Amino acid sequence: MIAHSEKLAAAVLPPTDVASLVDDVPSFVPALAPTVLLSRGPRTDATTPPARATRAPLVATAVGGWATVVAIVGAALLSACNGPRVVRESPVLVTGDRVPLTDSVAQAAGARIAALQLAAAETRDSITAVATAGCAPELCAALARGEVALGMTEAQVLAATRTTPAAWRVRRSGPVTTLSAPSLQAAPSDAAGEIAMVQLADGRVGAIGYREPQGVRLVQRPEDATLAGRARATADALIREGDAFVAAGDRAAALDRYDRALVLRADDAMLQYRVATLLDQQLRPVEALMRYQRFLQQLELQRIDAVGSANAKLAEAIARAQQRILVLERQGR
Repeated sequence: MIAHSEKLAAAVLPPTDVASLVDDVPSFVPALAPTVLLSRGPRTDATTPPARATRAPLVATAVGGWATVVAIVGAALLSACNGPRVVRESPVLVTGDRVPLTDSVAQAAGARIAALQLAAAETRDSITAVATAGCAPELCAALARGEVALGMTEAQVLAATRTTPAAWRVRRSGPVTTLSAPSLQAAPSDAAGEIAMVQLADGRVGAIGYREPQGVRLVQRPEDATLAGRARATADALIREGDAFVAAGDRAAALDRYDRALVLRADDAMLQYRVATLLDQQLRPVEALMRYQRFLQQLELQRIDAVGSANAKLAEAIARAQQRILVLERQGR
């Protein structure tokens, strides 16, 4: 029924757009009705008048044809409303464009930055003048190197680090003043490295903390600031890391820290014993035997008095090393 009605609608209606199709609905529906009636009604002779009994089906058929046409028109209207639409708007920016910056804003920002830089330079110059006035020769030499030294004043610390008070977090407690970095990303530094903390007692530097990969290296004595002192502090930090890895069961990482510490402290007998024990546990007998022997040689057994609580642990290590040497030598034969 629907397909036949669509063919009839296509035969009667001219090709127009949806708006004209809606306007022509009252005009083509009466013209379509006789066609629907003749196509769907029963065949009769031209001279024979239609019977009353056949009029009801013909009227129902005509009504159904009108409903089909109206449904087709409604579907066309809905399709026109829901179809894709092209919105044509001019773009705010296209590829390659830049947001314009007014000259006044740029000039004002540049003037503020220049003023801040000038004020900071003047502050640093005044601090340097105060720091170098009447300083001791060794402190003046440290200032020239750009290195914080023990015994410096607060002004000399600022001059050595080329900073101003704004670059530090200052905490004062009676005669003690502590200068620390405000953040890890903006820590002051001198020629020796990144500074974590500077502590002054009675106006003079008594301790300097440097931030290093193994932790904070503390300088409290003049020898701590030398290369040998830095090596000793680094070795201590590596040994602490190795002990922590041993406690955690990570023997490979512990051996790595001990090996690096041995480079800085080759004459440490107990460090040799730690390395030998780890190598022995990792089933590396040749190298473990060498380390055990090196441990005993460094101790100089003829000068050791294994008496007293201070030497009890050392005596135990000696006995174990001697025992392991005998076992490893037998296994190597």
